[in-house]
Amino acid sequence: MPGPVQSIERAAAILRLLARGSGRHSLGEIAGSLGLARGTAHGILRTLQGVGFVEQDEATGKYQLGAALLHLGTSYLDVNELRSRAINWADALAARSGEAVRIGTLLDGQVLVVHHVFRPDDTLQALDVGTLVPLHATALGKVLLAYDTTVTAELLAMPELTAYSRHTITSSRVLTRTLKEIREGGWAAEAEEFTVGEAGVAAPIRGHGGLVVGAIGISGAVERICDVRGRPQPKLVTFVRDAARAVSRDLGASRW
Repeated sequence: MPGPVQSIERAAAILRLLARGSGRHSLGEIAGSLGLARGTAHGILRTLQGVGFVEQDEATGKYQLGAALLHLGTSYLDVNELRSRAINWADALAARSGEAVRIGTLLDGQVLVVHHVFRPDDTLQALDVGTLVPLHATALGKVLLAYDTTVTAELLAMPELTAYSRHTITSSRVLTRTLKEIREGGWAAEAEEFTVGEAGVAAPIRGHGGLVVGAIGISGAVERICDVRGRPQPKLVTFVRDAARAVSRDLGASRW
């Protein structure tokens, strides 16, 4: 078996050092603490700085942990807490609705599926955990868009929205109106906008202070989810909203 990669071990040691105490160290302090040549320490720091894991203060020249690394750690904790809190409610939602349940969060302008409960029948299904789906063409994505003005502005600034079917919303004006309706109603739906023959309903999951940290929703055949006019069945909307409120309460959002 190959041995450990020395440069990675040294990079990890630098990150651990920067995570201690004041969190700010000069090149000399870092090199001296780890027994590295200044040139070696500087090369590793420049690489870590290039990927955003380390930042250098312009005034003092000292190094500290970068925003990218801090965001990575926070995202990991948030996703795992969200998933652990939602597991039981997601299972219950699948049983009540008879449909597949997915939980998603924002990641780089898309929806990252962090939990997936199969539809409770004997049909062959593929696990979607870890997959990325579009924001504007899915119920999960529309919910996340509706409560994140920054991401919404970036999406609306695009020259055109990708069409996945003839039902996909590609108009910025229509999408803006749709997101307003979602905020007013507290839930989102889509019918054959991402995948022909499938529909979905989703609602926001909130954390402390009411901040939307994710979305939970069901998806399945359009004829099961929607009526003949393409509108989701009210009882399914209720099931999804009840599950979202339950997860939100577990995450500390006392108002929902």
